[in-house]
Amino acid sequence: MLLHACNGIGRLARLMLSDRKANFTVMAALSAPVALALAAVAIDEASIYTERREAQAMVDLAAITAASNMTNVNTAVVTTLTDNGMPGVIVQSSGQTIEPAAGKTVVTVTPGRYVASGANVGQRFQASVTPYNAVHVTLKKIPARYFASSLIPTPVIGTQAIASMTPQATFSVGSRLASLDGGILNALLGGLLGSNISLSVMDYNALLSADVSVLSFVDGLATQLNLTGVSYSDVLASKATVGQIATAMANVPGLGNTAKVALQTIASKSTSTVQIPLSHLIDLGSVGKLGLGQKPAGLGVDASAMGMLTAAAGLANGSKQVDVALGAAIPGVLSTTLAIAIGEPPQSSPWLAVGEVGAIVRTAQTRIKLIVKIGGGNKNVGGGITLVSVSLPLHVEVAYAEAKLMDISCPTGPDSIKVTVATRPGIVEGHLGDSSSAGFADFTNKETFSNTEIAAVKLLLIPVVSVVGSAAFNMANNPATTLTFNKADIDAKTIRTAYTQNFTQSLTTSLVSGLSLTANLLGLPLNLDALLGFVKPPVVALLNSVAAPIDTLLANLLGALGVRLGEADVRVTGATCGRSVLVQ
Repeated sequence: MLLHACNGIGRLARLMLSDRKANFTVMAALSAPVALALAAVAIDEASIYTERREAQAMVDLAAITAASNMTNVNTAVVTTLTDNGMPGVIVQSSGQTIEPAAGKTVVTVTPGRYVASGANVGQRFQASVTPYNAVHVTLKKIPARYFASSLIPTPVIGTQAIASMTPQATFSVGSRLASLDGGILNALLGGLLGSNISLSVMDYNALLSADVSVLSFVDGLATQLNLTGVSYSDVLASKATVGQIATAMANVPGLGNTAKVALQTIASKSTSTVQIPLSHLIDLGSVGKLGLGQKPAGLGVDASAMGMLTAAAGLANGSKQVDVALGAAIPGVLSTTLAIAIGEPPQSSPWLAVGEVGAIVRTAQTRIKLIVKIGGGNKNVGGGITLVSVSLPLHVEVAYAEAKLMDISCPTGPDSIKVTVATRPGIVEGHLGDSSSAGFADFTNKETFSNTEIAAVKLLLIPVVSVVGSAAFNMANNPATTLTFNKADIDAKTIRTAYTQNFTQSLTTSLVSGLSLTANLLGLPLNLDALLGFVKPPVVALLNSVAAPIDTLLANLLGALGVRLGEADVRVTGATCGRSVLVQ
């Protein structure tokens, strides 16, 4: 019986083990907790991944927005993130450490400078380096967890983006001519170019009113220099003569016929073979990377025909002294002799530039020596004293004027563009006296001046008395003047002028009023105060009588060279805020 019972139990066990009904239910019941945990983790991980992608998209947008608002980057980032549903945005300042928490997003906003080439990718953004053109934004936040908060550690989403925008402007510094004198301009250009120039006032007016497309001008130069398949910068790295420059300007499309013929005349008359480094004349900045024939979107690059011509002529002359024969007659003046020396502009300071904030353009340093002989008419001034002749030995040095691009902004879009330029007129030094002619064209050394003969006097019919003297006038360089150009100014190519505030009277009058005179009898500096009492008033009166025409002559000479006493003219002929783009 017992054996039979055991066999029955064995059969029952075998039947139960061989029966697979409901096994899946058992296994499902045993694995359900694990499966649910894995599902919870998977769902939350997918949610975190999606949230991270959304956070990256918002950081990208915030960086782009901030790069478009460089003056208020923190507000731009916070507003962009908040408007797109990012909760509790807090900006972490330098030196702070703020940990993210539920409902609290921590961002850092770092303005800096981005250089697209010439550095490793990781080094292209330079934090806090000015002028700013890029923004680095980082974000940290705690993502939402729905099912697996007790199964996985608290994660932190971290994203970052760098966006850059490169506003640019085309600007130049120089000077308008106060008035036109064809004879003076012909003599000056002829002296600088070593040729005989004979243009009319109408020709010069046409050149003064004409603007040329700089890119079309460079295209024309490339043809003359046999350069093909190159960029604008490649052409500007070359050299050209003034004749080639004038020819290229004459061939720019859209130039008026009078200006075109005038430039062709100058090109044919120019005998100078000096090769000018074109980069000293024009700097196209990033626009120079474009291939010939390409144009930058939204940015005009135009220049004054007369300004470019005279700047090129000055560069061609180098620092050599130029003696100019003046054909213009001034009433009461017996003769005038003029010498001019033009220094090299400071390095990396072209006459015209296309650049970002921080770009600088400068004029050249200029020296003028003007000796004017004034007839005394043998005027009897009393006491047996006769005034024979009077001289005005005028020396003027104008340091370079400077214009620096300070800001380009578009507060509400392209039509609201505003360009700010800090401008300093050149320091002016004026002297009446004698200087060493050997150092006149040497700009590495400061000129020195001494007494020279101002008047020749007869004493009882004997021409033995020489009235000598000297005077000096210095105009200090005031803080830079801020000039602002809006879209209408840029479209109209408006000229704005910075003035030196303390330059209130004519240079010649200032020098004459400060003239210190002494008298030499037979070459001996004796005390002749009584004689000076008779001589000085008529001498000063004669000098003052020619002060106005001498000042006009001086203004025309300097204006033709692109400089003015106590003033600097700036033009912005094109500007764009560009587009803010992600760079990293």
